[in-house]
Amino acid sequence: MKSHLVELKYLYELDYNQWLEEVINLLKNHRLDQIDYENLIEELEALGRSEKSAVKSLLLQIIIHLLLYQFWQLERERNANHWAGEIITFRVQLEDRLTTNLKNYLLSELPTIYQNARLIVQRKTQLKNLPENCPYSSEELLNKTWFPPVE
Repeated sequence: MKSHLVELKYLYELDYNQWLEEVINLLKNHRLDQIDYENLIEELEALGRSEKSAVKSLLLQIIIHLLLYQFWQLERERNANHWAGEIITFRVQLEDRLTTNLKNYLLSELPTIYQNARLIVQRKTQLKNLPENCPYSSEELLNKTWFPPVE
C-alpha cells in the first residue's frame, strides 16, 4: 500500500489526468487507505477557488452590463441589444455553474462585486449618476428575462 501511495504521488507530478483517474477509481472502490490525500485536498481547494472566481466574474459582468443598459443613455440606442444579449449570456453561464453554496457565496460578496462593477462602469462611461449600492435584487440579477427600467 505504501508503494502505491508513493507511485500515486509521483504520478500526480508526471501525468495529472492519469492521477485523477486513479484517485477516482480508488474512491469508487472505497480503497481510502491508498489515496493521495495531500494532492487530493490541494486539488479540491483549487477547484473551490476556481468555481468561486468563475461565478464572481460572471456576476460582475452581469452587473456591469445592467448598469450600462440602464444608465448609459448616450450609447443606449446603439448598444442596448448587445448589452441585453451579453446579460442573458452571462446569466445562462452563471446558471450552469451555480449551486446553493456558490449562490450563498455570491450573495455575501454582492456588495464588493457591485462596487467593482460600479467603478468599472464609471471609468468607462464617466457617469456620475450610478447608485452607491446595488439597485438589483439577487432574484433580478439571476432572472434571465428581467431587465431594469431605463431612464
